[in-house]
Amino acid sequence: MFWFDKHNPDVEFCDIRVMDKTEYYPGRYIEINPDTVCDFTELPFDDNSFHLVVFDPPHLEYAGDTSIMALKYGNLRGNWRSMLSSGFDECMRVLKPNGVLIFKWSEIQFPLSEILPLFSQKPLFGNRCRKRGNKTHWLCFMKDEV
Repeated sequence: MFWFDKHNPDVEFCDIRVMDKTEYYPGRYIEINPDTVCDFTELPFDDNSFHLVVFDPPHLEYAGDTSIMALKYGNLRGNWRSMLSSGFDECMRVLKPNGVLIFKWSEIQFPLSEILPLFSQKPLFGNRCRKRGNKTHWLCFMKDEV
């Protein structure tokens, strides 16, 4: 949802979902057409493959399966805390040494303070502002040199 150019040849878009162009509100459409269909806890890429990874997992546990929010962003299911932890580790695995991981989290249902302890390292920096109802956080991590 945040990409300026969804067809940038330097971007490998991964999602477990695929959806044809669907009108979810009059005149508003969504299409989920990943380059690679996969689970973010088992990425089909070699170790040390990318300089930059953006990890934007689902952030809603309580959303109806057919709701607009679930349609756009997916749902957290089952043991999602373990899933997020595994997803973070997998993103770090495919990063090159000194590669950058950008993590996006919307704390509509779960505060960032509950999510960060699930990860194997702390962010370098990110936005901390919660003014004016902004509940979306962008954090930057860097993979250690091997």
